[in-house]
Amino acid sequence: MFKFFRKKKSEEQPELSEEKVSKGIFEKFKEGLFKTKEKLSSALGQIFEVDKLVNLSMLEEIEETLILADLGVETTLVLLDPIKKKVLQGDPLTTKQLKTYLKEEMLKFLIEPQTPFPPSGNPSVLFFLGVNGVGKTTTIAKIGKKLKENEYSVVLVAADTFRAAAIEQLKTLGDKISAPVIFLHEGADPGAVIFQGINYAQKNNLDVVLIDTAGRLHTKYNLMEELKKMVRVINKLIPPSSQENILILDATTGQNAISQAKHFCEAIPINSLIITKMDGTAKGGIAIAVSHKFKLPIRFMGLGEKPEDLVPFDKQAFISAILPE
Repeated sequence: MFKFFRKKKSEEQPELSEEKVSKGIFEKFKEGLFKTKEKLSSALGQIFEVDKLVNLSMLEEIEETLILADLGVETTLVLLDPIKKKVLQGDPLTTKQLKTYLKEEMLKFLIEPQTPFPPSGNPSVLFFLGVNGVGKTTTIAKIGKKLKENEYSVVLVAADTFRAAAIEQLKTLGDKISAPVIFLHEGADPGAVIFQGINYAQKNNLDVVLIDTAGRLHTKYNLMEELKKMVRVINKLIPPSSQENILILDATTGQNAISQAKHFCEAIPINSLIITKMDGTAKGGIAIAVSHKFKLPIRFMGLGEKPEDLVPFDKQAFISAILPE
């Protein structure tokens, strides 16, 4: 089912077939998305409880519920407008058919990854960005741990040089997963740290470079320009096919995540998303909204605090977990 990690080098090693967690992936999503499902179930449960013909009043109620679950106005309207037209034309549609339609369309809205994870390369580079508080540094360590468990060698790069605490945090997490950490002093040029980190990986034949960056406000011009400079440094050393720029978003921020994604996508090419803290919000619809609007795949979703709670995103499990039975 999961093809996020490719086993490296040896063809005799089987590809990772299931995430190595104690509970099944569907159970993980059901537990982690409980708040969103409860919100949608309480609002939509009565509509779908009995199979009956759909009317405009029902659609308006569904529309309001999806918007409040942070699917967003734009995505909700794209989802429901074809159904509204059918109802206005007098075409019969039952609630059972509507529920099937919603699931199928939501699945289409969630973009599928088109490239392997991590990308191929010697080394490949994972460049993580996002605003303060989204859990960037801990997410990097969790992914580093998963990669090591799948026999990849990794190096962590502390390119967040604005805060000494950020460098120390990554060093501590690197020690926990037994991964080297490349760092300079507080206030150093982030591009210089990245240059050293990639050179270290090349000289030591390491597989994956994971780069941490400062939690920059997406509305601050100078900080976004610094981000572009870091990408230029990577581009001089690593081909685009061996890079993945990953935007991390906090689900609890709701529609603000859309604004963040917009500004970051305008600054540099974004290849994929990681959405954290999904277990702490009833606004799980933001995952559908941001993936649909920016045509970006979701690589991982944070469904708890533990390393194993950062799970490869599975859209079937996600949709099954948030919609009422």
